[in-house]
Amino acid sequence: MQQAGALGHTPEVEHTTTGLNHRKLLMWVFLASDCLFFGTLIATYLLYRGKSTVGPYPHEVFDIPLTSYSAFLLLMSSLTMVLALAAVQRGNAKWGRIWLLATALLGCHFLVNQGWEFSHFVTEGLTPRVNLFGATFFTLTGFHGAHVTLGVFWLTAVVVISLLRPATMSAKNSLNVELVGLYWHFVDIVWIIIFTVVYLLQPAPPLHG
Repeated sequence: MQQAGALGHTPEVEHTTTGLNHRKLLMWVFLASDCLFFGTLIATYLLYRGKSTVGPYPHEVFDIPLTSYSAFLLLMSSLTMVLALAAVQRGNAKWGRIWLLATALLGCHFLVNQGWEFSHFVTEGLTPRVNLFGATFFTLTGFHGAHVTLGVFWLTAVVVISLLRPATMSAKNSLNVELVGLYWHFVDIVWIIIFTVVYLLQPAPPLHG
């Protein structure tokens, strides 16, 4: 057998028939299945877009600047996630935790914005029961918000566990951070698609007689 390299930060390689670590393979399978869920929800939204017979309508309630800011938050969280993984792979657990917490905080800020947006919509009279727009919008964006919430808990758990068991944040075990990073980047990409389809590509306002 070949001797291990002189550097102690080399991650362990799991030899599998696919060439991928089993945990990473399972994560890719999960993300692929999640693509089907989001694809179905987005397709449903597009199918019923512009077909509501009563208001409120998208152009009456959307706050594009706020939603653009939320999209910016998630884009920045992808950057902090990359920095977290890079720090852990270098063996710098301290900065790995800092960047992971920064990612979680940006995710929390996004959720706060989404919560305010939802409450504003309800105040304006838009609920899932009012019209087709409300039903498809709340289902799609709420499903995504649930994914962001899960991601925030996962990021926080990785940090807490690393404080209790420092070895989990070592370069050798950087896969722990890489997996949550894959999930987080997926959630961010999905939001960019939702933001474009739902908020930017709005149908023309209905004509009133």
